[in-house]
Amino acid sequence: MCGHAVIALGRFAVDYGLVKEPSSPETQINIHCPCGLVKAFTQYADGKTGAVRFHSVPAFAFATDVSVSVEGYGTVTVDISYGGALYAFVSAEKFGSDVNKSKTRDLVDAATAVSEAVKSQVKLYHPVSEDLAFLYGTILTDGKDAFSEEPTANMCVFADAQVDRSPTGSGVTARVALQYHKGLIRLNQTRSFQSGATGSVFTGTAIEETTCGDFKAVVVEVKGHAHYSGVATFTQESDDPLSGGFLLR
Repeated sequence: MCGHAVIALGRFAVDYGLVKEPSSPETQINIHCPCGLVKAFTQYADGKTGAVRFHSVPAFAFATDVSVSVEGYGTVTVDISYGGALYAFVSAEKFGSDVNKSKTRDLVDAATAVSEAVKSQVKLYHPVSEDLAFLYGTILTDGKDAFSEEPTANMCVFADAQVDRSPTGSGVTARVALQYHKGLIRLNQTRSFQSGATGSVFTGTAIEETTCGDFKAVVVEVKGHAHYSGVATFTQESDDPLSGGFLLR
């Protein structure tokens, strides 16, 4: 569940007519993601779209205070939480870094090392789908997990050492679930989450208790903005022998 993509698709679906009769002040779009059904709500007024909020699949803390041996850094204690994907969470301070000020390369190196350690040392599983039982990345935080009116910053390093430009929709979902599990945030208490990379902000709110298998879980509402960067046209000609694409092995 790419939360930022859900937010983007929520706008696109209304702007490009996938929703035939949009309603004001919000239009609901149901999006079937690999992790399950996600409900998006797009602001709509006077023919224009705005912010999008979505309700996540059940999110839960998978494990807390897990000690892993991280190459180059020694023993590090991490939390693992699920918000449409599994992430490891650890404060950047444990590596002598700051998610808002440190060099991106240093943060990426630390997060990647944590991901590799968790993948090799922690047995991960998902109670509903084996396809979701993998670590998508590590999210370094500013350590400010207790509720505050001030934004808390984090940086997500996912997949092949890629850095998310946003606070990460699925990551915010997982982080809210983790904070709720630890008693640091209450139901319907909204927090702001800021990207350490770009400063962009999402809000996250645990809105409902639920379950996912044997895990106590919450449904999280994430809200943010997505912006257009371009429009592309693809052409498929009937006499193109590679019009269906090709694979390199």
